Amino acid sequence: MIAAIALSFGVLFLAELGDKSQLMALTFALRHRWWVVLGGITVASIAVNLIAVGVGHFLGAALPTDLIALCTGVILLAVGLWTLWDSRKDDADEEEPATTGPATPGRAFFIVISAFLLAELGDRTMFATIALASNHSWPAVWIGSVAGMVAAGGLAIAIGISVGKHIPERAIALASGLLFLYIGAATLLGAVAPDLGKLGEYSIAAVAPIVAGAAWGMLRQRTAHADRFDAESPATPGDQHQESLERH
Repeated sequence: MIAAIALSFGVLFLAELGDKSQLMALTFALRHRWWVVLGGITVASIAVNLIAVGVGHFLGAALPTDLIALCTGVILLAVGLWTLWDSRKDDADEEEPATTGPATPGRAFFIVISAFLLAELGDRTMFATIALASNHSWPAVWIGSVAGMVAAGGLAIAIGISVGKHIPERAIALASGLLFLYIGAATLLGAVAPDLGKLGEYSIAAVAPIVAGAAWGMLRQRTAHADRFDAESPATPGDQHQESLERH
């Protein structure tokens, strides 16, 4: 049993290195408290690996992974766009001290669990767990796979915390949104064009954050130009009369 646990741990830990799930862990760590992210990863890992060992050991069948991957990609793209849109509000709060975590940890915890659960269903790590469970003791595979997945997520969280200490909150929001777009695009490509391979998916998916980043920059420039124009434009006689009435 110990050998099966060690094998499952090593396989899952190596499979998670550089995978989209680890990028998600890093991205969440930039925006939320580390214990919220790690707790969400742990719960999602327990659930998804329990499903995987059940499929591998008892059913011997696969879940509708293409449909799950499509839903996951769309959700991650929506989260990325939402994060980018919210980051525009940071301009108004530039003078306020940056916060290190969300106002509602419970909501963030639920978001992390949902995102990881969807991302891991149908991922290559799930297939690895299914294959291991079909040939080894399923409790040992479950324990080892959960430990390997959480360890890989913890490594990404540590990197996210280290990076987040040295960059401003607005830059963190922008980076988080672009990373979510990148992961979502790669997930969609993996579902609709599996023949591309990982290198093809990750290369083509880079187009999404590049385009979104350019659009975000243009929008910020336009907003800044409009605000500067309003600040520099002289007051009209009507405005001066209104100000005089307000003073009296």
